[in-house]
Amino acid sequence: MSAPAAEGGWIGPKPSLTERLAVLWIGIVGVLFPGVGPLLLGGLEATGRLTATEIGLAGMAELAAMGIGAALLGPVFGARRLRLAAVACGCFLAALNLASTFAHDGLLVLTRAAAGLPAGALIWIVTGMIVRSSRPDRWSGIYLTVQTLAQLAVVAGLTVFVIGQFGPNGGFVALAALAASAALTGALIPRAWAALPRTEDAPKGLPSPRGWVALLAVFCFQAFILALWIYAEPLSRQSGHPATTAGLAFSISLAAQVAGGAAATALAGRISWFVSLTVGVCAAAACLVVFAAMPAAPLFLAASGVFGFAWLFASPFLTPLAIEADPSRRAALLGPGASLLGCAAGPLLAALLVSEHDVRPAAYLAEGLAIIALALIAGLHLTRGKEPRA
Repeated sequence: MSAPAAEGGWIGPKPSLTERLAVLWIGIVGVLFPGVGPLLLGGLEATGRLTATEIGLAGMAELAAMGIGAALLGPVFGARRLRLAAVACGCFLAALNLASTFAHDGLLVLTRAAAGLPAGALIWIVTGMIVRSSRPDRWSGIYLTVQTLAQLAVVAGLTVFVIGQFGPNGGFVALAALAASAALTGALIPRAWAALPRTEDAPKGLPSPRGWVALLAVFCFQAFILALWIYAEPLSRQSGHPATTAGLAFSISLAAQVAGGAAATALAGRISWFVSLTVGVCAAAACLVVFAAMPAAPLFLAASGVFGFAWLFASPFLTPLAIEADPSRRAALLGPGASLLGCAAGPLLAALLVSEHDVRPAAYLAEGLAIIALALIAGLHLTRGKEPRA
């Protein structure tokens, strides 16, 4: 079946500027916690409401639940009930953020896991717009860059104006207010997305076999990134750097991530997804070798910057990878779910390998996952002419 009538290269009617901005805001709110979580969860440990182990459990549980929400909860609402999905999930997320102000220990871990489900559904809404757009790689780059800036702004705002006076509970109240704003913004988004095209090799609603391979590549990409980056601070410490080096590395990496996302947005449509992903994965993999070698602080900081740039430069091109692998775009729609599950699995697998005195196995694991991701990407590219097109 052919795709629905397109407007300006979009699948279905092109959303108005107001609708596109509203959808972007909803998606940004959905993905805020991965950037803000370490600040708030660390504050909860300081107040005795979480142990160090429970911080890791809460973070991984919420990321995994976000992946499940993006892959399963969003589609439960369906592409014909977008406003209902935005309002209901925004309200549910706001309620769970408020509940986090009085929960503690295991109950707090469960609360954060539950919060991941509506957050993932909000991400599913913006993904629906990206995969139907005329330039999915460009819109993916815009979304990733803006969400990184938003996370930076929220962390800075909470640190300066909220945490010192109100503690971590004030941060959760602020997140609840932002979630409520997403629910209100739901009235401004399109009522529905147009149906995605069908392909001969994919049942209705499911990706094609090549689409599943693309999703595995997306999973491995994010897993190798987070398997290493979650241990950046212990790696710096093990390398004998000053205590301030890790914090500086995070700052440099964040700035480089913004630059990488902006570069990907600017280059979308001018270079192929295969070249972009190959360069990005190879650059990040080279940084893994540097991290594992326990370099001097200046080289560690330089590698952190390159790693951050490669991460956000390559990420937007995972969407056109999935679209070429599965022209129905159903694999691309499940891409955020695969990404978030990879973000949760990478640190979990690394935690099984590292020891108290040596965290370099996290870099070795990340290198292996990077090689797998690159092999899958290359395999899809080299066999791209052998599958039927939409």
